[in-house]
Amino acid sequence: MPHSPKPLYMMTLGCPKNRVDSEVMLGTLNQRGYALVDKPEDAEVIVVNTCAFLKAAEQESVDNILELAEYKKTGRCNTLVVTGCLVQRHGEGLSKELPEVDHFLGTSAYVQIGDLLAAEASPRQVIPDPDYIHTAAVPKVNSMPGYTAYLKISEGCDNKCAFCIIPKLRGLQRSRPIADIVAEARQLADAGVRELNLVAQDLTAYGHDLPGKPKLHELLRELATVDVKWIRLHYAYPRVFTDELIEVMATEPKIARYLDMPLQHASDKLLKSMKRGRDSTFLKKLLEKLRTRVPNLTFRTSLIVGLPGETEEDFELLKDFVKTLRFERLGVFQYSDEPGTAAYEMEGKVPQKTIERRWREVMAIQKRISREQNKRLVGKRLEVLVEGVSPESEHLLVGRHEGQAPDIDGQVFINEGLAYPGELVVVEVTQAHDYDLVAKVVERPDPRAKKHAARGSVPAAVRGGEKIVTPPTWLAPR
Repeated sequence: MPHSPKPLYMMTLGCPKNRVDSEVMLGTLNQRGYALVDKPEDAEVIVVNTCAFLKAAEQESVDNILELAEYKKTGRCNTLVVTGCLVQRHGEGLSKELPEVDHFLGTSAYVQIGDLLAAEASPRQVIPDPDYIHTAAVPKVNSMPGYTAYLKISEGCDNKCAFCIIPKLRGLQRSRPIADIVAEARQLADAGVRELNLVAQDLTAYGHDLPGKPKLHELLRELATVDVKWIRLHYAYPRVFTDELIEVMATEPKIARYLDMPLQHASDKLLKSMKRGRDSTFLKKLLEKLRTRVPNLTFRTSLIVGLPGETEEDFELLKDFVKTLRFERLGVFQYSDEPGTAAYEMEGKVPQKTIERRWREVMAIQKRISREQNKRLVGKRLEVLVEGVSPESEHLLVGRHEGQAPDIDGQVFINEGLAYPGELVVVEVTQAHDYDLVAKVVERPDPRAKKHAARGSVPAAVRGGEKIVTPPTWLAPR
């Protein structure tokens, strides 16, 4: 008699890189006879993969651990495992303060979770120095909808940014060989993935730690041989961005005209104290070159307000930078004083109320810019990857165009036309909002040419403006 699957509940907090670690844990545990359940009260094993990038993220992690620990009393849970950056940062303290947790695994130990749960006597803490990165041969479950996936090309970071704790939590740069990354990309494409989202702590540093020092543009040319629609670049550090890399973005159709590059500030004084390695003139020239050579580029960046020493003059420079450069996408972080970082020791701390005001001012500027850019798209035709029924209304479909990354950017709401989740359709934009668009389908592939999976595994089609059938549960909002 085959054993019934052991029910597992997993919560992942933090960034997409952390999500990939969870996917490896899921793949490992699937092979050990575990099956994912939707509700923690139904699980015998609960895993919390934590974030510790900022104090707020640490608090969120602890709150969720305590909440899920209650299911050891009220549910079926007999084992609670905590993994990830919070463990790497505060393992000893957590072990003392959270007796309800059975095992703590650091950022390089998550792949050992199957062995740990299978052993009769396992250590409570496994927190080695960060030195691991998975390969294509390691079991992995894509936790995203089947048409999109995150692909981690390296782990760790060699930069010493003053505000960042990540190198201490994730270790130094460890790149995967090109052949190994391409092998995983092909596995994902064979499973139906249309969009690969490349992630790393520092995408543009890819390969410098490997024999022969392969470059990111060489990896991209190899990935472009894989049968996908878009290959999207996230977390591209601006210090080194070669002409060869720009050329690949400009000429290879599968590389999305989308670039996520954190610039962090516009004041040369702040960039120097942040230890970013480049000044504002370099950043402006790089962005000008990218926009000139890569037509229709969607440029996403992130900035930090409130670093110690940031004056009102520095902040005015930052606002002018945002007004002048008119970024298509922008995220702004409020500086968080993190022990263990160089910035923690800096003088000239900025009051929290001032940090919050500066954040609001920059976001207000960007909101206007985003709305103006979206208005220019009304009447235009765009290719959209359909995601399914909108969480806003069962009468709307939702999707993303090439300039919209999953989870972090706006979306396209489709109120007229028929499409399947995972299908690429052409829409005409009819309305523009601050971050989202409204559109109607004007062209779609012949559904008779679609590769259909076995009966029962394909979601039913839904029509914007008219629900034909109830969509399956996996179409619910993520």
